[in-house]
Amino acid sequence: MAEIKLEVIKEADLTNNCPECFNQGLKLSFFQKHSYGKLIHKTTNEITSELECKKCGTKIYPVGWTPDIERVFEYYQKMAVPQKKSLKFTTLFYILILVLITLVGIGVYILLNSN
Repeated sequence: MAEIKLEVIKEADLTNNCPECFNQGLKLSFFQKHSYGKLIHKTTNEITSELECKKCGTKIYPVGWTPDIERVFEYYQKMAVPQKKSLKFTTLFYILILVLITLVGIGVYILLNSN
């Protein structure tokens, strides 16, 4: 089973007011989805974001955003450049492929010499 992690690609401290407690101190984070398995490591283009108040600790969803927060979000969204989509194989994958090729080679050798 693959382990899915959201890795931070951009964080920003905003000076906009929190819609809940009206404190100036918001934290905007952008995450990229990475999947780690036993045979492959996969990086996707999927980006998620989270806006949280530093004082009251509440997550602020887009429904409660003010126009100022939306403008700042769009600005930082353009700056959050994700890593390229990629697929990397682990050493276990290469070891299994090598063992499989070796077993097939041994099987062909035995078949050719048995005649």
